[in-house]
Amino acid sequence: MIVDAPEFHHPALLYSRQDEYVAAVSGFVRAAADDGNPVLVAVPGANLRLLRGALADVGARVTFADMAVAGRNPGRIIPGVLLRFAADHPGRRVAIVGEPIWPGRSAMEYPACAAHEALINAVFAGRDASILCPYDVGRLDASVVEDAWSTHPAMVVDGVLRDSDRYLDPVLAAAGFDEPLPRPPRDAASLVYRDSLAAVRCFVRRHTAGWLPEVRTEELVLAASEVAANTVEHTSGPGSVACWVEPGLVVCQLHDTGQLTDPLAGRLIPPDIRHRGYGLVLANELCDLVRIHVRPCGTTVRLHQAR
Repeated sequence: MIVDAPEFHHPALLYSRQDEYVAAVSGFVRAAADDGNPVLVAVPGANLRLLRGALADVGARVTFADMAVAGRNPGRIIPGVLLRFAADHPGRRVAIVGEPIWPGRSAMEYPACAAHEALINAVFAGRDASILCPYDVGRLDASVVEDAWSTHPAMVVDGVLRDSDRYLDPVLAAAGFDEPLPRPPRDAASLVYRDSLAAVRCFVRRHTAGWLPEVRTEELVLAASEVAANTVEHTSGPGSVACWVEPGLVVCQLHDTGQLTDPLAGRLIPPDIRHRGYGLVLANELCDLVRIHVRPCGTTVRLHQAR
């Protein structure tokens, strides 16, 4: 059994069987609910259905969310799921089951998911909260499970809670997942821009319309415009934007010479929309995946929209 402490608690639950998963998660949820704590269960669809059934008797005291929807883009989980739930219950300890990594996550999504797991520790440090993160060791790649030891200060293995001997500083751990992005295809349409956001919007709309429903096209156009605005405002050189289509995806990539040094950019909501970083928050909200790669020569932001 996992016992809440009056501080931030962030263990990973390693499980290999369905019954083990249900028992461990249900025990965590029931203990928190019995203590009078607000509880959120945010796990992907199939697991969500399992837990709703297992927790039918306490379901009225638990908030449920499909992580495959709310956390489809891992960049929106911290602001839109975890912090939002905590803000809904000010002055109270919150208990959350968050499963952001599941079999079926793509190789492109995974680094953003792993960085998210690391950065939870920075965002929630000093907060009165407990976040349990399940990992399906029977179906996830062994490297994914190995990474969990570096992004969680504690682990639940065979029902036993223990400290992780491989836990890393959250910012250092997240930086390790800042992996280079694949090159755009040779036939990708591209544009160099300096100060015309209208040109960026027209370019993205022209090269993505028809591949997406109109509303999704406009969301991608707005996200690209917000990212390009950072180039115009914060760099002296030009920026570039490219668009292309992959199986099941429409992709828009923006690059400039700026250096994005804040690992939490896009994952924390700034005080107002004029604050730097709001554009990335909006991009995370509008897109199915946002990948950021920082190099000495600049920053690349890649926006993905599912077709």
